[in-house]
Amino acid sequence: MTGEDAAPSDEQSATHVVAQGTFDLLHPGHVHYLRDAAAFGDRLTVIVARRENVTHKEPPILPNRQRRDVVAALDPVDDARVGHPEDIFAPIEELDPDVIALGHDQHHDEAAIEDELARRGVECEVRRASPREPEYEGELLSTGRIIDRILDERGD
Repeated sequence: MTGEDAAPSDEQSATHVVAQGTFDLLHPGHVHYLRDAAAFGDRLTVIVARRENVTHKEPPILPNRQRRDVVAALDPVDDARVGHPEDIFAPIEELDPDVIALGHDQHHDEAAIEDELARRGVECEVRRASPREPEYEGELLSTGRIIDRILDERGD
């Protein structure tokens, strides 16, 4: 069968989720976010922010490709890619996901994302992952806090 008579492939009928982030110095909070994102659908693609596009906080320590490779190795992730150099929505248009999963504490404005998606004709749901509380005293769930701890304990 071809054309309209063809049965949808597994890929066509699967709920595709896209998550994005910097993912510098992976920690349990990242793993929780990606597990939550994966649970929103059947297939998870992660877009790793390019270093030059990270303007809301200190730029990542690790190079783009290294962060992508580490994220790609995580069990919940089906595919990982480095984001577009100029247009953060270009990969979303290309991937055409069913769901965009945001981390519970990511700085993104959900309404602004939904408006831009509508403007570009991309129909998908925007959802937030749940927070992950530390499981024990001293557990670090923030790259910034990990860096601060390293500097405190090993800095000059």
